Amino acid sequence: MRVAFYTLGCKLNQSESEALASTFKSRGFFIATPQEGADIFIVNTCTVTSKAEQKARRIIRRLARDNPASVIVVTGCYAQLDHEALEALMPNVVVLGHERKYQLLELAECLEASGGCSTEASADAVREAVDACIAGFASEGVERGGIFRFAADTYSFHSRAFLKVQDGCDHQCAYCRVRLARGASVSLSPAEVAERAAQLYWHGYNELVLTGVNLTAYRDPNDRRYGLPQLLHELTGREEEYRIRLSSLEPEMIRRELVEAVAHPRVCPHFHIPVQSGSDRILKAVYRPYTANRIREAVADLRGVTDDPFLAADVIVGLPGETDEDFQATYDLIKECGFAALHIFTFSPRPGTELFHAPNPVPERIAGERADALRELAAELESAYAERWIGRKVHVLLEEQRNIDGHEYWSGLSENYLRVDIPIDYFLAATLPSDWTPNAESKTKPSTGGRGMHGKIVSVRIESADEHIFGRLE
Repeated sequence: MRVAFYTLGCKLNQSESEALASTFKSRGFFIATPQEGADIFIVNTCTVTSKAEQKARRIIRRLARDNPASVIVVTGCYAQLDHEALEALMPNVVVLGHERKYQLLELAECLEASGGCSTEASADAVREAVDACIAGFASEGVERGGIFRFAADTYSFHSRAFLKVQDGCDHQCAYCRVRLARGASVSLSPAEVAERAAQLYWHGYNELVLTGVNLTAYRDPNDRRYGLPQLLHELTGREEEYRIRLSSLEPEMIRRELVEAVAHPRVCPHFHIPVQSGSDRILKAVYRPYTANRIREAVADLRGVTDDPFLAADVIVGLPGETDEDFQATYDLIKECGFAALHIFTFSPRPGTELFHAPNPVPERIAGERADALRELAAELESAYAERWIGRKVHVLLEEQRNIDGHEYWSGLSENYLRVDIPIDYFLAATLPSDWTPNAESKTKPSTGGRGMHGKIVSVRIESADEHIFGRLE
């Protein structure tokens, strides 16, 4: 039986989809792409903006229409908040909200036990089996700890492993609907984090991305004094040699303890900050617990961690009441801080949030112009950052082989989040021993086009940075 996944939104959704795929694969299901077709499609939705919801509805309708004999299982944050509306989209759609998403980990076993996944099963039999399984799940109480049952040993869609250590958020940001879907902040115990990290490393993953809705809210469930800095010290002190990437860091939490923890050489110098606005007036109005100066301080502290780290930011334009002066403060802050990448969102009023019926909306045209101005600035900052790394050495995790202008390359991500392409000829230049394992200082060059190199980390010297960033093996 074939199962396909369509994942929208954040790294948490990606990590949860990977765990679901791993469970189905372990039960003998074939993981297909949505384009290949499947008996069961699982759509993991996002509710951060109205456009994310529109995209989800469009995808669900298309999958249901193009695959009328298949079952479309919809889950995620949007499914949590608008269950009935999604279920009414098409007759072959079944909805299971975020708080019950973990129960989909049992779907493969349930279908196997019911006989609904046999090759002889008709489409009607599959639909009946899925409906029966999900109805059985719905009769059970919701287990809050179930959100941490997502633990993939192998990843179907990524070369890097996403390790979920935190979920939910205690902030009350006036624009955010995600907190309504995911609930209060909860964390996985440090011992369980360390064990899962070790398992992923021994399964061949050399980079782990620690994920959470609010990663800096991480706390040991048994000791509230134990936070993200202590967790990082724990992980970097273990024998496993994976590198660690952090999904995002709240600016008000970037203090001395955390800065010291991320200075470890195994923590990637790539830091994503949800800035949202550079106007103190707007930040206060939407209940963000920091000022523009706190952002400046956080950026300065992170720049002291290592030479020229990759700093990225989230920015929302067009928040209610945002004036030209407010936007200029945001633009100036972004330029001053020199963020190498921006995720730019145009404000979208979300049902259930304080700003849903807020007065003084910014006209769509003006919000669009502000977003365009930030995109233009972002392109300049991104190009300048890449150019500063020409001639310097980075360590690239190889993810895929691809063709650029008729030439073959290995492509991967450096520790500072640069997408680097390396001519495949470099991988033909030397013989790769069968027991070869690369590390940060490795001088051995692999052969046979890099066969077996997927997911490995190699030393690369960046040679040029234009439309693509090219490098050569060291």
